[in-house]
Formats: sequence, C-alpha cells, structure tokens
Amino acid sequence: MNIQNADSGAREQNEAIDFRQLFERYIQNWKWFIISVVLCIFLAFVYCRYSTPMYKVSARVLVNDDKKGGGLMGAPDLLGDLGGLLGGKSTVDNEAEILKTKDLLEKVVVDLALNITYFGKGRVNKVEVYEPPFLIIPSNSRLQVDPINLDVVLTRNQLHIVSKGIDTLVHYDSEFTIPNVGKFRVIKNRILMSSTDSFRVTIQSVDSKIEDLSENLEVLVSNKLVTIVDLTLKSSIPKKGKDILNRLIYSYVEQNLKDKNEVADSTVAFIKRRLLVIGSELGQAETNIQGFKQKNSLADMSEQGKLLVASSEQYLVELSKVETQISIVKSLLDELRDPTKKRVLPSSLVSQDLAFGAAIEKYNLLVLERGRKLVGLSESNPVILNLDQEISHAREDIESNLKSSLTSLNITKSKISSQASLAEKKIKEVPETERNYLQLARQQQIKQELYLFLMQKSEETAISKTANLSNSRTIDSPRAEIKPFAPKKAVVYLFSAIVGLLIPVGLLYVKDALNIKVESKNDILQATSVPILGEISHSDEFNNLVVANSSRSPIAEQFRALRTNLSFYLKSSDENVILLTSSMPAEGKSFAAINLGNILALSGKTVCLMELDLRKPGLSTKLEIPNKFGFTNYIINPDLSKDEIIMKLDINDNIFIIPSGPIPPNPAETILNERTSVLLDQLKKDFDYVIIDAPPVGVVADAHLLAKYANLCLYLVRQGYTRKEQLKLIEDLSSASHIRQLGIVVNDIDETSGYGYGYGYGYGYGYGNYDSK
Repeated sequence: MNIQNADSGAREQNEAIDFRQLFERYIQNWKWFIISVVLCIFLAFVYCRYSTPMYKVSARVLVNDDKKGGGLMGAPDLLGDLGGLLGGKSTVDNEAEILKTKDLLEKVVVDLALNITYFGKGRVNKVEVYEPPFLIIPSNSRLQVDPINLDVVLTRNQLHIVSKGIDTLVHYDSEFTIPNVGKFRVIKNRILMSSTDSFRVTIQSVDSKIEDLSENLEVLVSNKLVTIVDLTLKSSIPKKGKDILNRLIYSYVEQNLKDKNEVADSTVAFIKRRLLVIGSELGQAETNIQGFKQKNSLADMSEQGKLLVASSEQYLVELSKVETQISIVKSLLDELRDPTKKRVLPSSLVSQDLAFGAAIEKYNLLVLERGRKLVGLSESNPVILNLDQEISHAREDIESNLKSSLTSLNITKSKISSQASLAEKKIKEVPETERNYLQLARQQQIKQELYLFLMQKSEETAISKTANLSNSRTIDSPRAEIKPFAPKKAVVYLFSAIVGLLIPVGLLYVKDALNIKVESKNDILQATSVPILGEISHSDEFNNLVVANSSRSPIAEQFRALRTNLSFYLKSSDENVILLTSSMPAEGKSFAAINLGNILALSGKTVCLMELDLRKPGLSTKLEIPNKFGFTNYIINPDLSKDEIIMKLDINDNIFIIPSGPIPPNPAETILNERTSVLLDQLKKDFDYVIIDAPPVGVVADAHLLAKYANLCLYLVRQGYTRKEQLKLIEDLSSASHIRQLGIVVNDIDETSGYGYGYGYGYGYGYGNYDSK
C-alpha cells in the first residue's frame, strides 16, 4: 500500500466536512455564544429604553395642475388673456420640487428658530423640550456658526448661562453676548411649570439645520394620475413636526401668491408709466383741437366733413390699435435693452403665440428666483452669475420675438394706411380748414384709443390681483402617527440577537486566522498529503505510561488503534523498525514511544526501545531508569555486545530498552558509525518491533541519518504546540522521498478545542467499564 496516497479520500472530502467541523467548533464554545447573545439583547434593551422615539408626521397638498385637470374650484381663467399675468401654469412635479427647495426650508427654519434646540437634562440622556419656559433669540436670525452648547440653570428671575468663554447671570428681557458668535436676547416663553430647572441649549447654523430638515423631509407624488403631493417629516416631537409642516405649507402658499402678485404689480407699474406719457400726448392733442376751433371760429363741421369722418372711422380705429401695439412693443424693447433692469415683464399686453408666452414665463421665473437668491447671496456669487447668464439668454429670445412682432405690426400698419389714403383723397376736397381739423381729430382719436386701452388693462390687472388664488390647498392637515416608527423594537432585538451570534463567530474566525499553531485536523489535511495514522488525546496523568496492562481507557484504545494501523504498513516480519521524530522538542516522541511499545508488548510481541536522541535524551528519564551506560558506549567500545546494553523494563516482560548512554561530543558522527547498522540488523532479528526515539527532524539532521534504517516513520504533531508552517516539512520529506513510509501521529488533543468532528475520542473505545480518570 502507498502510504502517501492512503488518505487521499479524506483530502477529497475535506471541503465537505469543513462545515461540520466549523459547526462542531462553535457548539463546543456554546457558552460564549449565550453570553454574547444575552449581552447584545441587554444592550438592545438599553438602546430601546433610552433612545429618542421618532414619529412620522404627514400632510397632503392638492396642486392645480392644468395638464392633469387638477384645477381648484373657484379659480377660473380670469378675464381671458390675463392668465399670462398670473405666471406660468404649474405642474404637480414642479411644485413637489419647490416644496423641497433650500430657500423655502430656510424660511421655515428662520421663522420657527429651529436652529436653536432646547434639551432637558435627564438621569441618563437629554430629552428635547419643544416649549421651554424661556427663549433665546439671536440678533441675527440667519446665524452662521459652528454648533455651540449653552448650559442654562433657571432661577426665579434670571438664568445662569455657562458655555465656552461665557459664565454669566442674565435677567429676562435682557441681552448677553457670546464671544465670536453674537448677541442674544432672553425672553419668557410663557408662564408654565417646568419639570426641570436645568437645560442644555444647542445653537447651530441655519444652513446645517436646513440640511437636517431636508434629510428628514420627504416630498413625493405617489400617484401620477392625481395632482396630490404627500409630505412626510420625521420628528422626535409630534407637535413640532406638525408646526414645521404647517409653516412649510404656509410659506409655500405665501411665496406662490407673492410671485403672482409681483407679476401683476410689474404690469400695473408699466401701464402707469405709459399712461403718464399717453395722457400728456392726448391732452396736448385735445388742446390743439380746442385752439384750432377758437382760432378759426369753427363751431361745427359741415355735412361733407361728417360723412368723410364717418367713412374713415373704421380705418382710424384699426390704425390706432396697430399703433398702440407698436408703441407697447417698443416700450418692452426699451425695457429689455437696459441690462440694469431685472424685473418681471407683463405678458398680456402684446398679442403673442405659445412660444412667446413660454419665453416670458421662463424669463419671469428666472427673475423671481434671482430675487430670492439675492437674500442670502451676493451679486458676485456663482449662482447669481449663472442666473444672470440665463436671464440674458431669455432676454435675447424675447427681444427676437418682439422684433418679429414689430415687423409684423408695421406691415399691418402699412396695409391699413394704404386703405386709409383713399379716404384722404376725398378729405382733400374738403375746405382747408376742415381738412386740417380732420388731421388733428385723427391724432386725438389715436391717442384716445391708446389711453382707453391702457386704462382697461390697468383695471383688469387690478381686478386679477385681488382674485389671485394659490395654485394649491391643503386637503390633509399635518397629523402624526400614534406609534413611533423608530426604534423598531422587534427589529432591534432580532438584529442584536444576530450580532450576538456573529460576534463569537467573528472572534473565533479571527483567532483561527491569527493562530499559527495546529488546532484542528483540517490544518494538517490542508498542509500535507501524508496520512494521519493515530490521534492521541490529552492526558492529565503525571505518569508517562498511560497504557497499563489492563487499561481500557480512551487513550489506551487510541494506542490500540495506532497499533492496528501499523499492521497495514509493516506487512512482513522483517519490516519492524519504527522511527519516531517531530518538528521540535516537547511534541511527545518519548511519551508515544513508551506507550506504543507497551501496547505492542501487550499483544505478545517483543519490543526494543532505542533512545537515540543523543543530544537531549528523555526516554530513560521518563521511565526512571539509569542512563550512564548504553548506545554511545556500544559505538565507542567495539568489545561490547548488544546484550550488554539492553535493559529489561518492569512494565512488561516483552519490552526492553537501549538507553542513549553518555552524551557524545559528536552525535551525528556517532550515529553514522558502522556499528549502528550492525546493531539494528541484530535487533530486527531478535525483536518483533524496534522503536527508535529520534531527535526532532526540524532541528538537527540525526533523524535523517536514522531514517534509512526505519521501515516506517511516525511524525509527532502536537495540537496547540506545533506550528502550521512546520507541517510543510512533513510534505517536503514525503515528496522528496527522504523517508520511505511516513505517517502522522497527532498528540495531546484537547477534546473541547474542536480538533476533529466531535466524536469525543473514545467513542467505541473501552466499551466496557473502566476508570474514567
């Protein structure tokens, strides 16, 4: 049988038994798992007991989205073309994004002073107090500072405030200063009894609070078929969450109406400026007519003049409308060509197509956004500069459209003028006085039409402003859930139990990964293909002879199993020399040699133990026999025979020993002596088994020298002592064929360490009664 391939089946099944081995290893450490799980569950209990519960506060807003038919009742398209005055039509998706903008959240934070938080000091942790008995008001509402903490102790009429760089008493309705931060004012919130007189006040920047609020706020359009926006806020105090959502919705509606009114105000201002100019021109035209009549004593026109005026009236009306539109377009062009004026433009004073309306809407939205951004940013800020660039492009689009409109209006004017020229030919036949009067009357008619048009638009705009409605309304007021959504106790306890199981697993894994010693059978199987012939458990007995003549202990049975395995490799009577070696000292070679020799002797075989560890002999010491005369004397004295160095042991009549004798100065050369070969040849004939206790092969070369005499080499590996890297030496010895047959004996196995598969070493051994000790 080839010993190197004897355990190939076990190696092929190695991967399959890894899981079982790991499971058995964890089962053997069950106490640590229980301790870890109990500790983690206790920590979870403490976390659930003292963590701040979080609630979800929800509200719903209905948005007027014309694309989805979500218009509000009572908000029709007022006065036809005045829809352009009230801003562009919104969509529910746009409004959802507006509700999440930082500008709107900043207004909420500033209005409610959310960047100043009050905590009551408890026995274990701090609890937020939403309605404290006092308020600290900063002089700068948009405070931008690193977070600071104030410890406040209430007294009867004053507060004791302690912080970094400040320790002062402050009366109510008075100010105090925090260095490098600013001034603050203390006021009484309201008369109420406080359960605590000690508070912690946290002051943070508005921007950081906006970020916190943005993270806890969720704005969703859950159903794309309707125009409803769902708002959800996470808050530790339900009332505070309700107030925040109410303020957010209020600020959103207020901003929406402000934007609409700003467009209307811009239109009214534009009309008023034009009315001043047109009113002056109309007054001048009427004055000219009055002066003309007085100068020429013209009380009334002739019947011919009246007929001419009647026939040309329709051309005058059309021409006046066209000239009015031309005048308005030129005024808008003048507004656009002034880059310093960045204000919204009226969109209903000019007949326009959809493209023009979209351009006006985009321009007005950009101007309104720029105005909001300038509250907290400077003109040189990149955000403002980017908006200026977009506004400039929008101006160019509108200007291009207005120029096209102006060209079209001029063409229309020319056509009407050509038609009116026919009427003028007949007017020339009228006497010169009446003809001049008709020219003045025509100018007055044009100015009057323009003036009346602007007056009409001014009234319409004023009416539309009073009828402005928000494009949204609240359909579900903010409400908080009765039960907190966090912490979820069931999830926390489950997670803690899982973590409690994973911690020991991780620690055992790390321990195994960092361990350089052989701990399990798998360590050996992964490092070498050399088979394991025997596995010897740890013994608590002080006696080195654990295999007594009548012993039926598990260890005795393990040596009997090793004896059985030897028969598979030592098949003939002349194959009876066994060499014991290891990687380093103290791995149990002498212990194994004594007990293996005794278990062989118990079977009726004669056994000779050879103590050939000439550098550090230990076999004779363990057997408590003298070591002054032995193998060394035989080598250096040719007159000695083998019978003179062989000693009979008292433990069994069939077991003998050859002590090492005095330690020689040159152990390797002593072993190389030709008398060593002669001695072993004689011993092989006289004894059934010869067991050689050799030095460690990983330390000195003596074992290599003795290997040529052995028919089988047992390599001792001690659990928890032999290093994993030393197992490579076994594989090297096997692959290099330095030793003919090589097998491993694992020694000192702790049954509770997870070495094997949990059979307990002794299962089936000592079937009857025996002394367990």
